[in-house]
Amino acid sequence: MMRPADRGHIVNIVSLAGLVAPPGETMCSATKHAALAYSVGTGLDLRRQGSKRVHVTAVCPDGIWTPMLDDHLDDPEAALSWSGTVLAPEPEQVAAVVVDVHRRPRPVVSVPRWRGGLVRIYAAFPRLAAVMAPVVMAQAHRKQARFAAERRRGPAA
Repeated sequence: MMRPADRGHIVNIVSLAGLVAPPGETMCSATKHAALAYSVGTGLDLRRQGSKRVHVTAVCPDGIWTPMLDDHLDDPEAALSWSGTVLAPEPEQVAAVVVDVHRRPRPVVSVPRWRGGLVRIYAAFPRLAAVMAPVVMAQAHRKQARFAAERRRGPAA
């Protein structure tokens, strides 16, 4: 329906894991990379075929508090899920970005923006990522332990 009308916008919520291959989350990252490739490739195919007003955007948020993260609070292999900014249980930031890309289409958007730039540097320079991995993992383990402790304490009264 979008191509014949030459208008529309597909927004795929991917994840920052689609921009970099984080250790300990390889399978998750592989599926996110596929979603990113599908989004970018489809957008390029649409342009190549002459469609100017059908857009495809991959939104790549940092961690969002979901039941999946609850299940991994004590999993040291999942520590990188806590390495950045864990967004609120109600992901208003992501919703705001989706609204914004409808107004101003872009192929790929990260939330928060600074994390997208950082993970792209790691992806572009795998040796740097390997050198930095122990530092990043140590910081991620500390944040994960804090989140686990806060979760066990429950909401503040």
